[in-house]
Amino acid sequence: MGRHRKASNSKVRRNSVIALTGLVPAGLVTAATSAGATEYIPFMNAGSTTQEADTVVETPEPIAAQTDATPVAAAEAPVALAVPPPAPEVAPTPELPTNLAASPIAIPTVNVAAYKNAEKLLAVAQPQCGISWTIIAGIGRVESTHANNGKADELGELLEPILGPRLDGSLAGNNVIADTDGGALDGDPNFDRAVGPMQFLPETWNHYRADGNGDGISDPQNLYDAALATGDYLCDGGLNLRDLGQTTKAILRYNNSMAYVANVLAWSTGYATGIVPTSDELPRIH
Repeated sequence: MGRHRKASNSKVRRNSVIALTGLVPAGLVTAATSAGATEYIPFMNAGSTTQEADTVVETPEPIAAQTDATPVAAAEAPVALAVPPPAPEVAPTPELPTNLAASPIAIPTVNVAAYKNAEKLLAVAQPQCGISWTIIAGIGRVESTHANNGKADELGELLEPILGPRLDGSLAGNNVIADTDGGALDGDPNFDRAVGPMQFLPETWNHYRADGNGDGISDPQNLYDAALATGDYLCDGGLNLRDLGQTTKAILRYNNSMAYVANVLAWSTGYATGIVPTSDELPRIH
Protein backbone atom coordinates (compact mmCIF):
# COMPACT_ATOMS: atom_id res chain seq x y z
CA MET A 1 0.00 0.00 0.00
CA GLY A 2 1.24 3.54 -0.77
CA ARG A 3 1.88 6.26 1.82
CA HIS A 4 0.72 9.92 1.53
CA ARG A 5 2.97 12.70 2.82
CA LYS A 6 2.10 16.31 3.68
CA ALA A 7 3.83 19.04 1.66
CA SER A 8 6.86 20.53 3.40
CA ASN A 9 7.38 24.35 3.81
CA SER A 10 11.14 24.08 4.49
CA LYS A 11 13.80 25.39 2.11
CA VAL A 12 16.36 22.91 0.81
CA ARG A 13 19.55 23.24 -1.20
CA ARG A 14 19.53 22.42 -4.88
CA ASN A 15 21.85 19.44 -4.56
CA SER A 16 19.39 17.94 -2.04
CA VAL A 17 16.55 18.51 -4.49
CA ILE A 18 18.51 16.77 -7.24
CA ALA A 19 19.11 13.83 -4.95
CA LEU A 20 15.37 13.50 -4.48
CA THR A 21 14.55 13.32 -8.17
CA GLY A 22 14.71 9.55 -8.12
CA LEU A 23 11.84 9.52 -5.63
CA VAL A 24 9.38 11.36 -7.89
CA PRO A 25 7.14 8.90 -9.75
CA ALA A 26 7.69 9.10 -13.50
CA GLY A 27 3.94 9.42 -14.06
CA LEU A 28 3.75 12.62 -12.04
CA VAL A 29 6.70 14.15 -13.88
CA THR A 30 5.11 13.34 -17.22
CA ALA A 31 1.76 14.73 -16.13
CA ALA A 32 3.33 17.92 -14.90
CA THR A 33 5.38 18.41 -18.08
CA SER A 34 2.39 17.90 -20.34
CA ALA A 35 0.48 20.53 -18.37
CA GLY A 36 3.22 23.15 -18.74
CA ALA A 37 4.30 22.89 -15.13
CA THR A 38 8.03 22.39 -15.62
CA GLU A 39 8.70 25.97 -14.42
CA TYR A 40 7.74 24.83 -10.95
CA ILE A 41 10.30 22.01 -10.89
CA PRO A 42 13.77 23.58 -10.63
CA PHE A 43 15.66 20.39 -11.44
CA MET A 44 13.66 20.07 -14.69
CA ASN A 45 14.36 23.71 -15.72
CA ALA A 46 17.35 24.12 -18.05
CA GLY A 47 18.05 27.62 -16.69
CA SER A 48 18.42 26.37 -13.15
CA THR A 49 21.41 24.17 -14.02
CA THR A 50 23.66 27.28 -14.21
CA GLN A 51 23.04 28.20 -10.57
CA GLU A 52 25.72 27.57 -8.01
CA ALA A 53 25.52 24.44 -5.87
CA ASP A 54 24.67 26.38 -2.69
CA THR A 55 21.86 28.47 -4.25
CA VAL A 56 18.74 28.31 -2.11
CA VAL A 57 15.56 27.62 -4.05
CA GLU A 58 11.97 27.64 -3.07
CA THR A 59 10.35 24.27 -2.67
CA PRO A 60 7.53 24.13 -5.26
CA GLU A 61 3.97 23.67 -4.30
CA PRO A 62 2.66 20.12 -4.85
CA ILE A 63 2.20 19.45 -8.55
CA ALA A 64 -1.42 18.57 -8.10
CA ALA A 65 -2.11 22.11 -6.83
CA GLN A 66 -0.50 23.78 -9.88
CA THR A 67 -1.88 21.59 -12.67
CA ASP A 68 -4.98 19.75 -13.69
CA ALA A 69 -3.26 16.36 -13.32
CA THR A 70 -5.50 13.73 -11.80
CA PRO A 71 -4.46 12.86 -8.23
CA VAL A 72 -3.13 9.37 -7.68
CA ALA A 73 -5.95 7.18 -6.41
CA ALA A 74 -5.55 5.49 -3.08
CA ALA A 75 -4.75 1.81 -3.30
CA GLU A 76 -7.85 -0.31 -3.17
CA ALA A 77 -8.33 -2.52 -0.15
CA PRO A 78 -7.55 -6.18 -0.90
CA VAL A 79 -10.58 -8.25 -1.79
CA ALA A 80 -10.93 -11.48 0.11
CA LEU A 81 -11.09 -14.48 -2.22
CA ALA A 82 -14.09 -16.71 -1.90
CA VAL A 83 -13.25 -20.02 -0.23
CA PRO A 84 -14.61 -22.92 -2.31
CA PRO A 85 -16.98 -25.24 -0.49
CA PRO A 86 -15.45 -28.49 0.70
CA ALA A 87 -15.75 -31.45 -1.63
CA PRO A 88 -18.55 -33.84 -0.66
CA GLU A 89 -17.35 -36.71 1.42
CA VAL A 90 -17.38 -40.12 -0.26
CA ALA A 91 -18.38 -42.94 2.02
CA PRO A 92 -15.53 -45.44 2.23
CA THR A 93 -16.25 -48.95 1.01
CA PRO A 94 -16.18 -51.59 3.71
CA GLU A 95 -13.31 -53.98 4.23
CA LEU A 96 -14.31 -56.97 2.13
CA PRO A 97 -13.19 -60.59 2.45
CA THR A 98 -10.56 -61.54 -0.12
CA ASN A 99 -11.44 -65.16 -0.82
CA LEU A 100 -14.70 -66.34 -2.33
CA ALA A 101 -14.40 -69.57 -0.39
CA ALA A 102 -15.06 -67.52 2.74
CA SER A 103 -17.88 -65.29 1.46
CA PRO A 104 -19.69 -64.62 -1.83
CA ILE A 105 -19.08 -60.88 -1.30
CA ALA A 106 -15.30 -61.39 -1.32
CA ILE A 107 -12.96 -59.84 -3.91
CA PRO A 108 -9.36 -61.06 -4.20
CA THR A 109 -6.77 -58.42 -3.38
CA VAL A 110 -5.24 -58.22 -6.87
CA ASN A 111 -8.69 -57.76 -8.42
CA VAL A 112 -9.55 -54.89 -6.07
CA ALA A 113 -6.25 -53.23 -6.96
CA ALA A 114 -7.00 -53.53 -10.68
CA TYR A 115 -10.56 -52.20 -10.36
CA LYS A 116 -9.51 -49.24 -8.21
CA ASN A 117 -6.60 -48.47 -10.54
CA ALA A 118 -9.05 -48.25 -13.44
CA GLU A 119 -11.29 -45.87 -11.47
CA LYS A 120 -8.30 -43.65 -10.68
CA LEU A 121 -7.07 -43.48 -14.28
CA LEU A 122 -10.54 -42.81 -15.66
CA ALA A 123 -11.13 -40.00 -13.16
CA VAL A 124 -8.36 -38.16 -15.01
CA ALA A 125 -8.99 -39.37 -18.57
CA GLN A 126 -12.81 -39.15 -18.51
CA PRO A 127 -13.84 -37.09 -15.46
CA GLN A 128 -17.37 -36.60 -16.77
CA CYS A 129 -17.99 -40.34 -16.41
CA GLY A 130 -17.66 -40.60 -12.65
CA ILE A 131 -17.35 -44.37 -12.81
CA SER A 132 -16.92 -46.26 -9.55
CA TRP A 133 -14.62 -49.23 -9.21
CA THR A 134 -17.55 -51.21 -7.81
CA ILE A 135 -19.31 -51.11 -11.20
CA ILE A 136 -16.21 -52.56 -12.87
CA ALA A 137 -16.06 -55.12 -10.07
CA GLY A 138 -19.69 -56.05 -10.72
CA ILE A 139 -18.79 -56.79 -14.35
CA GLY A 140 -15.79 -58.84 -13.21
CA ARG A 141 -17.94 -60.84 -10.79
CA VAL A 142 -20.55 -61.73 -13.39
CA GLU A 143 -18.14 -62.39 -16.26
CA SER A 144 -15.45 -64.53 -14.59
CA THR A 145 -16.07 -64.60 -10.82
CA HIS A 146 -13.10 -62.24 -10.47
CA ALA A 147 -10.77 -64.28 -12.69
CA ASN A 148 -11.72 -67.53 -10.98
CA ASN A 149 -11.19 -66.15 -7.48
CA GLY A 150 -8.08 -64.10 -8.23
CA LYS A 151 -5.95 -66.59 -10.11
CA ALA A 152 -3.41 -63.96 -11.21
CA ASP A 153 0.01 -62.75 -10.13
CA GLU A 154 0.64 -59.37 -8.46
CA LEU A 155 1.03 -57.71 -11.88
CA GLY A 156 -2.42 -58.91 -12.91
CA GLU A 157 -1.25 -61.59 -15.34
CA LEU A 158 -3.65 -64.54 -15.28
CA LEU A 159 -2.15 -67.84 -14.28
CA GLU A 160 -4.36 -69.48 -16.92
CA PRO A 161 -6.02 -67.69 -19.88
CA ILE A 162 -9.80 -67.37 -19.71
CA LEU A 163 -11.73 -68.11 -22.92
CA GLY A 164 -15.47 -68.07 -23.46
CA PRO A 165 -17.38 -70.63 -25.52
CA ARG A 166 -16.86 -70.85 -29.28
CA LEU A 167 -19.51 -68.62 -30.83
CA ASP A 168 -20.48 -70.99 -33.63
CA GLY A 169 -24.17 -71.26 -32.76
CA SER A 170 -23.91 -74.56 -30.97
CA LEU A 171 -24.92 -73.10 -27.60
CA ALA A 172 -28.47 -71.83 -27.12
CA GLY A 173 -28.69 -68.13 -26.52
CA ASN A 174 -25.32 -67.32 -28.08
CA ASN A 175 -24.95 -65.49 -31.35
CA VAL A 176 -22.88 -66.79 -34.21
CA ILE A 177 -19.85 -64.54 -34.55
CA ALA A 178 -17.36 -65.33 -37.27
CA ASP A 179 -13.69 -64.74 -36.60
CA THR A 180 -12.60 -61.07 -36.59
CA ASP A 181 -8.92 -61.27 -35.65
CA GLY A 182 -7.51 -64.35 -37.37
CA GLY A 183 -7.47 -66.14 -34.03
CA ALA A 184 -4.80 -63.80 -32.61
CA LEU A 185 -6.53 -63.35 -29.25
CA ASP A 186 -8.70 -66.44 -28.91
CA GLY A 187 -6.77 -69.01 -30.94
CA ASP A 188 -9.75 -69.71 -33.19
CA PRO A 189 -9.39 -68.69 -36.86
CA ASN A 190 -13.02 -69.51 -37.68
CA PHE A 191 -15.22 -68.20 -34.87
CA ASP A 192 -14.68 -65.64 -32.12
CA ARG A 193 -14.53 -66.40 -28.42
CA ALA A 194 -14.70 -63.90 -25.55
CA VAL A 195 -11.30 -63.46 -23.93
CA GLY A 196 -9.93 -62.57 -20.52
CA PRO A 197 -11.46 -61.95 -17.08
CA MET A 198 -13.79 -59.28 -18.44
CA GLN A 199 -14.77 -61.40 -21.46
CA PHE A 200 -14.14 -59.06 -24.39
CA LEU A 201 -14.91 -60.19 -27.90
CA PRO A 202 -11.74 -59.75 -29.97
CA GLU A 203 -13.26 -57.00 -32.14
CA THR A 204 -14.40 -55.05 -29.06
CA TRP A 205 -11.04 -55.49 -27.35
CA ASN A 206 -9.18 -54.17 -30.37
CA HIS A 207 -11.33 -51.03 -30.20
CA TYR A 208 -11.04 -50.37 -26.43
CA ARG A 209 -7.70 -52.04 -25.69
CA ALA A 210 -5.91 -50.45 -22.74
CA ASP A 211 -2.66 -50.62 -20.79
CA GLY A 212 -3.74 -50.42 -17.17
CA ASN A 213 -0.46 -51.42 -15.54
CA GLY A 214 1.78 -49.23 -17.71
CA ASP A 215 3.98 -52.02 -19.07
CA GLY A 216 3.50 -50.95 -22.69
CA ILE A 217 1.32 -53.98 -23.51
CA SER A 218 -2.45 -54.18 -23.89
CA ASP A 219 -3.46 -57.70 -22.90
CA PRO A 220 -7.08 -58.83 -22.38
CA GLN A 221 -5.74 -61.61 -20.13
CA ASN A 222 -4.27 -59.04 -17.71
CA LEU A 223 -6.52 -57.84 -14.88
CA TYR A 224 -5.26 -54.23 -14.95
CA ASP A 225 -5.56 -53.90 -18.72
CA ALA A 226 -8.98 -55.57 -18.86
CA ALA A 227 -10.38 -53.48 -15.98
CA LEU A 228 -9.32 -50.21 -17.62
CA ALA A 229 -10.69 -51.27 -21.00
CA THR A 230 -13.98 -52.15 -19.29
CA GLY A 231 -14.19 -48.67 -17.81
CA ASP A 232 -13.42 -47.09 -21.20
CA TYR A 233 -16.16 -49.20 -22.77
CA LEU A 234 -18.73 -48.24 -20.13
CA CYS A 235 -17.86 -44.53 -20.24
CA ASP A 236 -17.77 -44.25 -24.02
CA GLY A 237 -20.02 -41.64 -25.63
CA GLY A 238 -19.76 -39.17 -22.75
CA LEU A 239 -21.98 -41.17 -20.40
CA ASN A 240 -22.30 -40.05 -16.79
CA LEU A 241 -22.33 -43.13 -14.59
CA ARG A 242 -23.38 -41.09 -11.57
CA ASP A 243 -26.83 -41.40 -13.14
CA LEU A 244 -28.59 -44.76 -12.81
CA GLY A 245 -30.27 -44.53 -16.21
CA GLN A 246 -26.97 -43.92 -17.99
CA THR A 247 -25.30 -46.64 -15.93
CA THR A 248 -27.96 -49.07 -17.09
CA LYS A 249 -27.38 -48.02 -20.70
CA ALA A 250 -23.66 -48.59 -20.30
CA ILE A 251 -24.02 -52.07 -18.77
CA LEU A 252 -26.42 -53.13 -21.52
CA ARG A 253 -23.50 -52.72 -23.93
CA TYR A 254 -21.88 -55.70 -22.28
CA ASN A 255 -24.98 -57.85 -22.44
CA ASN A 256 -28.33 -56.70 -23.77
CA SER A 257 -30.24 -58.19 -20.86
CA MET A 258 -31.91 -56.47 -17.91
CA ALA A 259 -31.23 -59.57 -15.82
CA TYR A 260 -27.53 -59.00 -16.53
CA VAL A 261 -27.84 -55.35 -15.48
CA ALA A 262 -29.60 -56.38 -12.27
CA ASN A 263 -26.79 -58.80 -11.40
CA VAL A 264 -24.01 -56.27 -12.06
CA LEU A 265 -25.76 -53.55 -10.04
CA ALA A 266 -26.54 -55.93 -7.19
CA TRP A 267 -22.91 -56.97 -6.85
CA SER A 268 -21.75 -53.37 -7.22
CA THR A 269 -24.06 -52.29 -4.39
CA GLY A 270 -22.88 -55.25 -2.33
CA TYR A 271 -19.24 -54.21 -2.70
CA ALA A 272 -20.13 -50.65 -1.68
CA THR A 273 -22.07 -51.75 1.42
CA GLY A 274 -20.67 -55.16 2.37
CA ILE A 275 -24.15 -56.70 2.10
CA VAL A 276 -24.48 -59.91 0.09
CA PRO A 277 -27.12 -59.64 -2.67
CA THR A 278 -30.25 -61.74 -2.22
CA SER A 279 -31.49 -64.28 -4.74
CA ASP A 280 -34.22 -61.84 -5.77
CA GLU A 281 -31.54 -59.32 -6.74
CA LEU A 282 -29.69 -61.90 -8.83
CA PRO A 283 -32.10 -63.03 -11.53
CA ARG A 284 -30.95 -65.77 -13.87
CA ILE A 285 -29.18 -64.45 -16.95
CA HIS A 286 -30.38 -66.21 -20.09
